[in-house]
Amino acid sequence: MGYLLGIDVGTSGVKTCLFRADGSLVAASSSDYPLLQPKPGWAEQHPEQWWEAVIRTIAEIISQAAIAPTSITGIGLSGQMHGLVLLDKNGNVLRPALIWCDQRTQAEAEWIEEKIGRDNVIHYTANPPLPNFTATKLLWVKKHEPHIYEKIAKVLLPKDYIRYKLTGEFATEVSDASGTLWLDVSRRQWSPEMLGHLDVQAEWLPDVYESYYVSGSVSEQAAQQTGLVRGTPVAGGGGDQAAGAVGNGIVRSGIASATIGTSGVVFAFTDEIVIDPKGRLHSFCHAVPGKWHLMGVTQAAGGSLQWFRNQFGDLERSMASFLRKDVYQLLSEEAERVPAGSEGLLFLPYLMGERTPHLDPFAKGAFVGITSRHEKNHFVRSLMEGVTYSLLDSLELMKELSIDIAHVHASGGGARSRIWRQMMADIFNCEIRTVEANEGPAFGAALLAGVGTGVYNSVEEACEATIRTADTLLPAAAHVPVYQAYYSVYRKLYGDLKESAHQLHKLVVKEEQA
Repeated sequence: MGYLLGIDVGTSGVKTCLFRADGSLVAASSSDYPLLQPKPGWAEQHPEQWWEAVIRTIAEIISQAAIAPTSITGIGLSGQMHGLVLLDKNGNVLRPALIWCDQRTQAEAEWIEEKIGRDNVIHYTANPPLPNFTATKLLWVKKHEPHIYEKIAKVLLPKDYIRYKLTGEFATEVSDASGTLWLDVSRRQWSPEMLGHLDVQAEWLPDVYESYYVSGSVSEQAAQQTGLVRGTPVAGGGGDQAAGAVGNGIVRSGIASATIGTSGVVFAFTDEIVIDPKGRLHSFCHAVPGKWHLMGVTQAAGGSLQWFRNQFGDLERSMASFLRKDVYQLLSEEAERVPAGSEGLLFLPYLMGERTPHLDPFAKGAFVGITSRHEKNHFVRSLMEGVTYSLLDSLELMKELSIDIAHVHASGGGARSRIWRQMMADIFNCEIRTVEANEGPAFGAALLAGVGTGVYNSVEEACEATIRTADTLLPAAAHVPVYQAYYSVYRKLYGDLKESAHQLHKLVVKEEQA
């Protein structure tokens, strides 16, 4: 029997999973690593720690499953998008990777807009210049660390650094490359115009393929480090959202996914490229060959609840340890004790700035409407509702672009909470489904490896063979009008607070420079 291995290089850790061809999970392993924040708004990680985590998780998978590594048919890769990994001519990492949530590059995004023109950038890449995209990060290094910039030989995305370590090959695929601001998304190839305008040398970038394509095989050195067999095929895989969409069956029109991980993402399949002329939604290549997707992003979705847990959840963490329960389950139980709408308490989840719909790296998080009546469980529920309102912002924009969505698949860590899924159903006012395979991007990456190695004839066939609905929730009729009323207030709050948020940012920068 052959197996498929999926590796997801996430923001908080690597998750590696082994699957049978029918989609059933054989073994899973995770390994965490730190997020470095040397200054407010900065976010970095050491790529070498990603690789160390991959080595650990693969070894644990092989041990858990008690399989012969020769039975692994193919490997698929997924990972956090937009990160900047710089290598020198010897393949050594030049500096910590600037990852997707790093917000230091607003000036570089503005410079791109001024030099090339916002409309031209959207024409070349289907997206506007944003601080999250890889191109702005490279410009920041060029300006602030010229001693690093002059040594660059290769520029890679996070999962493609792992591909290099596994295979010795430099390659990427269309879904992840879409988030660099260097890809012509409509033509699914590097944009010569953008490379020329930004003075990016073509030889720095890896070849770009469709996501199922086998772009390398496990090297002798990687085999010795991981326990895999030399020559095992490694497929392109996908950026975490595209791979996660494959793992959720979002491979045809009429279906969207709402993922609550560290970030939150609403992802809708499109047969043709659809571009938001205002750039509020991302238009990226899908991991399905010749298809695209629209994507809206909440910077701090599950990350907001993680922040709350870390800062105010000592009691819940202690109880979780004592009761041997998940701390997030306890927080969900607290939220269930509060009525829909949190009795007038609203949360803006802009802890790391915001992408959709505001495109504002200086937006700030806020609880609004606090009274002496509100207790800790109100804050928990309000936080979960605020994140869900933010996801609704993306769905509303998709409706503006005539994207028809019949139902939404919920995924990510947040989707494990039934109360959070019910909030999605009530706030979106639509049916929410989950699928049996809840391994997200790692599962989608494994399916893409299955297509690349001939286990399945197509991505659609892979999904039909492996994905089954696990749960369906319908909107609670009594909650829908409550949330509609509160959402109308929520939508006004960003505009009401924007000037104050920007003033606060300037004060913090001034204090840092003093």
